Amino acid sequence: MSIRAEMLQVAREAKAASLILATLSSAVKNQLLERMADALEKNTEPLIAANELDLAAARKRDIAPAMLDRLMLDEGRIGGMAAGLREVALLSDPVGEVTGMWRRPNGIQVGRMRIPLGVIGIIYESRPNVTADAAALCLKSGNAVILRGGSEAFHSNSAIGEILRRELRALGLPEGALQVITTTDRNAVTELLKLEEEIDLIIPRGGESLIRFVSEHSRIPVIKHYKGVCHTFVDASADFEMAERICINAKVQRPGVCNAMETLLIHKDIAETFVPRIAEIMRGQGVELRGCPITREFAENVKEATEEDWGTEYLDLILAVKVVDDLSEAIAHIQRYASLHTEVIVTSDYGNAQRFIREINSSVVMVNASSRFSDGNQLGLGAEIGISTSKLHSFGPMGLEDLTTRKFVVFGDGQIRS
Repeated sequence: MSIRAEMLQVAREAKAASLILATLSSAVKNQLLERMADALEKNTEPLIAANELDLAAARKRDIAPAMLDRLMLDEGRIGGMAAGLREVALLSDPVGEVTGMWRRPNGIQVGRMRIPLGVIGIIYESRPNVTADAAALCLKSGNAVILRGGSEAFHSNSAIGEILRRELRALGLPEGALQVITTTDRNAVTELLKLEEEIDLIIPRGGESLIRFVSEHSRIPVIKHYKGVCHTFVDASADFEMAERICINAKVQRPGVCNAMETLLIHKDIAETFVPRIAEIMRGQGVELRGCPITREFAENVKEATEEDWGTEYLDLILAVKVVDDLSEAIAHIQRYASLHTEVIVTSDYGNAQRFIREINSSVVMVNASSRFSDGNQLGLGAEIGISTSKLHSFGPMGLEDLTTRKFVVFGDGQIRS
C-alpha cells in the first residue's frame, strides 16, 4: 500500500470512529480514560524499556540535553501521564452543553450546543507524553485523533499508543478513534495534510521549523504557535526575593520548554542592585547571560547581546537581559519581540500590573508568577492539547472546550417564515 493510500485509510477510519465518539455518554468516556490511566501504570516497565531505545538512539546522534529531557520517560512521568488522564476524566464534559438560549419575537427559541470538531491530527516532536495527553483530551471531547510523533520517539509513542488502543478494544469502541502513525516516512505528514475531507483540524507541536512546514503545506485549518519568546519584567517596586524565585523557576526548571523565560527586562531604577544579584544567581545555575550595555556595566562575565538575541527562543540555559527605562519601554520591547505566548510582570504596583495586563496582547499575561504556569494542566484545563498564538479559533493553552465548536439549535411550535 502506498503512503497516500495508507494515510487515506487511517483518516477514513478516524472519521467513521468520530461519528460514534460524538454520541458516547460522559460515563463511557470517563470509564475509558480511567482504564487507560491504569493500563499505563501497569505497563511502566515496558514503556521505560521502549523509551530507552529512543534515548539510546538520540545519544548516538548527540542530541542536546534539553531535547533528551523532553524525550525521557521515567516512572514519575508515566505516573504523570496517568494522572493527566484521570484529571481529564474528572473534568466537565463540554459536549452537548447548550448555552445562550433566547426567544425570538415569533416565539422560536434559539440556542447554541457544543459539539466535537470531528477528526484531529496531532503532529509533534520529542515528548512522548503528548501521545497520552492528546488522546485524553480528544477522546473526552468526542473527537477521533490521529497522532504522528517524531521519529526520535518512535518506540515510545508506538508503545503508549498500543496500550491505549487495547482499552478501546476492551470496551468495544472503534480503534480508529485513536491511531498512532507507525511509519517514519516523512511523506506521511505531507499526505495527511492534504486530507481536508476527512480531517477537521491539525495541531502541530514542536519546533518552529516543524510548525512552519505544517502551516505551509496543510489544506486543513492549523492551530499553531511558532515559538515561545517569553519575557519577565521586574518592575521598580518588585520584591527582590520574589523576583529571584520567579526568574530562576522560569529559566532553570525546564529550559527546553516553550513557557520558559527567554528575556529578562529590569527597570533602570533597580538595575544597580538587582542586576548583579540575579546575574550571580543565574551563573550559579549554569545560565549564560547575554545583556545590554547597562546590564554588562553592573554584572561581570555577561556577553554582549545582539539584535538577534531579543527575538530568540533559546530552549537552553541562555538568557537575554535588558535594562529598560520604565514600564512603557518594557511593554514596547515585548510588543516588538514577543511571540504572543506568555509575559510576566513582577511588581507591587497595582496600577502597573493592570496596565501590563491591558496592553500586553499575548495569550497568557501573568502578575507575580512564573511563566512556567502557562500550561493547560497548571491553569486548570486538565492535560493540554497545545498552545495557540494565532487567535482563531482558540488563544493560549487549549483544553477540552477548545476541541469543540458550537452549532445552533432551534425550537419552535410550527412557525413558518413569511
